[in-house]
Amino acid sequence: MSKRGKILLFGGLAVLVGGIMVLSAAKRRQPATAVRIEKVERRDLTSIVSASGKIEPRRKLDVLSEVQGRIISLPVREGDMVTAGQVVVRIDPTQYQANVERMEANLAATVAGATQSRANKDQAERAFNRAREIRAQNAQLMSQEQLEQAQTQYEVAVANLDAAERQVDQARAALREAQDQISKTIIRTTMAGRVTRLAVEEGEVAVPGTFSRETGLLMTISDLSVIQVTVNVDETDVVRIHNGDSVEVTIDAYPDTTFSGRVTQISNSSVAGATQQPGQDQAVDFAVEVTLDNPPPGVRPDLSATARIITDSRDDVLSVPIIALAVRMPQDTLPPAPEGESKGEAKGEAKTEAPAAPSDSARNARPREIEGIFVVDTVTNTVQFRAVRVGIAGDEYFEILGGLREGESIVAGPYQAVRDLRNGTRVRPAEGGPGAPGQVKRQ
Repeated sequence: MSKRGKILLFGGLAVLVGGIMVLSAAKRRQPATAVRIEKVERRDLTSIVSASGKIEPRRKLDVLSEVQGRIISLPVREGDMVTAGQVVVRIDPTQYQANVERMEANLAATVAGATQSRANKDQAERAFNRAREIRAQNAQLMSQEQLEQAQTQYEVAVANLDAAERQVDQARAALREAQDQISKTIIRTTMAGRVTRLAVEEGEVAVPGTFSRETGLLMTISDLSVIQVTVNVDETDVVRIHNGDSVEVTIDAYPDTTFSGRVTQISNSSVAGATQQPGQDQAVDFAVEVTLDNPPPGVRPDLSATARIITDSRDDVLSVPIIALAVRMPQDTLPPAPEGESKGEAKGEAKTEAPAAPSDSARNARPREIEGIFVVDTVTNTVQFRAVRVGIAGDEYFEILGGLREGESIVAGPYQAVRDLRNGTRVRPAEGGPGAPGQVKRQ
């Protein structure tokens, strides 16, 4: 090689080495992302579904009128206690009493008509029998035509008597109907309870509630011996709720007190969701009834309440902050942590391993995003995304079923930093946050 070639070769190598050194220096000068760093720790977790609703009695009775008329007596007031069978409304019976008297007179007339028809039938029967006897003794004295006429008159009398008796039955039925109508002018309650709503006043006209329940409503009587909270739960949460689940209830009217209860009923059909704007999906909610163990004295229906339904709990399990969980594509995922027993494995809990490798058919399918956590390498201060399996969710933490080990350092926030992180990103503890120098470890 000529002297000039050697000079060019060594010059190129020098330029290359210099470029590498410049890039390395630039990379070292790149500012690290400030993040909150926490350790993977064990905690007691409780999964809760929160929903809002209102106080309702287990039983309530809407008192409606079956007849129309002016209310002449209203012996109860809103808030009064009533007993089963007590008179709560009296409606003017004048027109219904007149109808009863008319039906009684009509019945008497039809009974008299039936008596007359019975007498006519008896007379026609005797005439027919005499004609038949005369015809049998001497055919010359009674023609066949006369005999047939006597028989026809008898059959007509029998039919008239039957019609008169049916008219008597109709008159009796009409009288019973009129008597039933007048009995409905006195309204009695069929259950004991408190009058929680009084919709009418004395002197107003009561109308039947056949076609409009709200129009015909006179009052509502509620049995307040058992108090329930009815809340609407979203379709994604209702599948986690079961009868008997413990519930913590707060009532807006009692802001400083929490009441305990149990889930007693979960509806099988959805209720109408909130009004949606055009183009938005309709919300699907299910009604869940919670029975209070010790309702406060003086509680009233329709008070607003919030229920925290405890659907599951875990004691001493690996957990990470909810904000630490991120999603990435499979190619961005770090292999799982090395296998080995941890405290949870010794107790028979799930091993800390990543999900099993996908099958051939899954590899051919469209890649799906994977849930994972950014693990901090405390030597290089860089992060790597590692797939994890999560269990129940508490208020602030997720249960970790696999993919992490106790004591590992992870990125626990803030949200924007977790969203933007990539494998190999340099990080540093955020000032004043967990993991920063001089900070006490949060328990």
